[in-house]
Amino acid sequence: MTHSSEHRFVICIRNEDYPASLEKRKIYVALPDADAEKHHQVRVIDESGEDYLYPNECFLPVDLPEATERALVGVET
Repeated sequence: MTHSSEHRFVICIRNEDYPASLEKRKIYVALPDADAEKHHQVRVIDESGEDYLYPNECFLPVDLPEATERALVGVET
């Protein structure tokens, strides 16, 4: 299974503090942000369609097949 280095995916497991921005059990695109990682945060494209920082504990990483990743980011084969 080959994964794109530009995209990684996380699933929301907690949204109590962000109910309008995050949906539990939904997969989100996580963008690289080394500074955010240092502060235990993850940058995701949320329900607004924009990228924002959220605490790491709201998410778990998800390993997806390459075809699924392409479908989620809108890349056609």
